[in-house]
Amino acid sequence: MNTYNINKGIGRTVEFKGLKAQYLFLFAGGLLGILILVMVLYMAGVNSYVCLFIGIGGSSFIIWQTFSLNQKYGEHGLMKIGARKRHPRYIICRKPVYRYFKLKSRNL
Repeated sequence: MNTYNINKGIGRTVEFKGLKAQYLFLFAGGLLGILILVMVLYMAGVNSYVCLFIGIGGSSFIIWQTFSLNQKYGEHGLMKIGARKRHPRYIICRKPVYRYFKLKSRNL
């Protein structure tokens, strides 16, 4: 029986076969989703060869995409992509320029 080391130290991220952190959960969730989809299709009466093709094709796509994202973006890559999507590209300022140079008087 094979034994696999999942965590290699205290304070380090979870790693399994090269997949790190959130990619491991994305990988497991994707495969679980494909399994449930194939089971539902088979119970609905879809041809077993179609179910087999969807299962093998979908799982190979999930595996390929997860490992490619892991290699391209690294450990914290998905969080960086999410942060970039929420960050505005530019700031729109519709006030006239002279309003920024106008001195504000304080009433005490």
